[in-house]
Amino acid sequence: MKTIEEVLIRMDQIVAECKARQSRIGYFAILYRQVTRRVRDGILAGEFEDNLRMELLDVIFAKRFIDAYTAWNMGIATTESWRLAFDASKNSGHLVLQHLFLGINAHINLDLGIAASETMVDKEIAGIQGDFNQINALLSELVDGVKANISVVSPIFGWLVPLAKGRDEMLLNFSIQLARDGAWEYAGEYHGDANKDFQISDRDKNISKLAQKLINPGKFLAVIVKIVGLLEWKSVSKTMDQLDVVVKKALNQ
Repeated sequence: MKTIEEVLIRMDQIVAECKARQSRIGYFAILYRQVTRRVRDGILAGEFEDNLRMELLDVIFAKRFIDAYTAWNMGIATTESWRLAFDASKNSGHLVLQHLFLGINAHINLDLGIAASETMVDKEIAGIQGDFNQINALLSELVDGVKANISVVSPIFGWLVPLAKGRDEMLLNFSIQLARDGAWEYAGEYHGDANKDFQISDRDKNISKLAQKLINPGKFLAVIVKIVGLLEWKSVSKTMDQLDVVVKKALNQ
């Protein structure tokens, strides 16, 4: 894949595959496809500092998810962060928002820094910070909109929110801004280290720990999460269709 249009074609295929297989990986795929469409539209409108470079970043970034998805389906090892997200998709007991955050966790906290560095090969990483922040602003806008309208697919999710106050609950306090800041710091570390394999492995270990917190929110929330999950249960394909409406609405507000 060399263009954002090719990425969108593959994302459409993944969404269709997930619907056909009733795979919960489709929840993140729905969200990420809309992000990619929004970036494509932004490039066409000339919104970024360097629109050609933004397309390159988007393609490299998207390819990390697409390659991980393809490898996992073929039984080939991928990063632990993505493995945990994909394996969790088999569990009907997780909330829609858990599946979304697991994908976002692997993609922003690990993949984005790598993609930024690979976009700036033989150049100073600082040159892409403006567009790096711009793509994260789009993600943040989208996730905030999805959380605000999540009642469409999870009618009583709002019950969980007051329980987050004063507690270190990764599920409820997941922050795109913190993820962005950490991803940018990691981009600099990855960019400046000749041992790329070590950088990925070391970072992956830490991001996998965050994934575990998203999968297992602790005893305090476990019962509530189970109740909320039962009440949001429906076919995966129907949930994907509803989520697609929510995601589109989030970016049009």
